[in-house]
Amino acid sequence: MKLLHKLTLRSEYEEVEKLEGLLNKLQKELGFDDELYARLMLAVSEAATNAIVHGNKLDGSKKAVIEAYHDGTKLTFVTTDEGEGFEPDSLPDPIAEENLFNTSGRGVFLMKEYADEVLFEDNGRKLTLSFDLD
Repeated sequence: MKLLHKLTLRSEYEEVEKLEGLLNKLQKELGFDDELYARLMLAVSEAATNAIVHGNKLDGSKKAVIEAYHDGTKLTFVTTDEGEGFEPDSLPDPIAEENLFNTSGRGVFLMKEYADEVLFEDNGRKLTLSFDLD
């Protein structure tokens, strides 16, 4: 896998806006369609937001890093944060009846819906999202 781009974000909400520039560059370089762009925007921005808000707890001294890799058939994003980590399997099911009206808690569910592969490592501090390029 070849590293294409690396984006380092401060732990502030506004930093997530930098993803648009990254995805625009990748779309220009790799030529994927707008449907994939939309899937990427949703899943990768959710990953970045989770790293900044839940991982780093909006601590300005901590960074979230997003790396984009390409291997010819797949586009992969690796997001890391400097938080304490979490147990991904312990997250409540966002589509369970008791959680349907919660205002948050759907991020990991959405990433699993939009990415072709989702992998948590390092106690949840490292998230890999892979997207097949057809």
